[in-house]
Amino acid sequence: MEELIELDHNLFLYLNNLGSETWDWMWIGISDKWMAIPLYAFLLFLLFKKFGWKYSVATMVCIALLITCTDQMSNVFKDFFMRPRPCRQEGVTEFARIVAERCGKYGFYSAHASSTFAVAIFLGSIFIKKIPKMIWFLLLWAAIVAYSRVYLGVHYPGDILIGALFGILYGYLLYLLQQFVVKKLNVV
Repeated sequence: MEELIELDHNLFLYLNNLGSETWDWMWIGISDKWMAIPLYAFLLFLLFKKFGWKYSVATMVCIALLITCTDQMSNVFKDFFMRPRPCRQEGVTEFARIVAERCGKYGFYSAHASSTFAVAIFLGSIFIKKIPKMIWFLLLWAAIVAYSRVYLGVHYPGDILIGALFGILYGYLLYLLQQFVVKKLNVV
């Protein structure tokens, strides 16, 4: 386990130190949840256009449930494992570029990675028949948001990987639930 933690620390330092002050503003923006509002608005527009209002409202309720689930489960993990974030880890902060203005106490696992991958899988699965390439765009977006957390110095790559895996699982399970519900309610 110690070797895995050391590998995670070393990979973090390598990826984090690829950054440059020139691009810090961009990665701060990418990591900011409010900056994704135009993307969410566009996806919402596509939902209404491709599926109608009943289906879209049911889907929006599922997305709210999904984001709540990913966020709260990551908090449960953080409180249980109590793994310090890189921006609070002695022996790491001295060698890292800590760009984030705020640094929470614990970081295992990343709620940003979990929620963005969950939404990517969930919406990508919904759009797969009408806009097949959408899932790849959403997964790329999720990966960029997840990397921003390493860039800013607030998560280790392991936090990101586990967060992404949980997000993929939650996104797919909620997609299955959503499909069941919309068929039962006959809103397809």
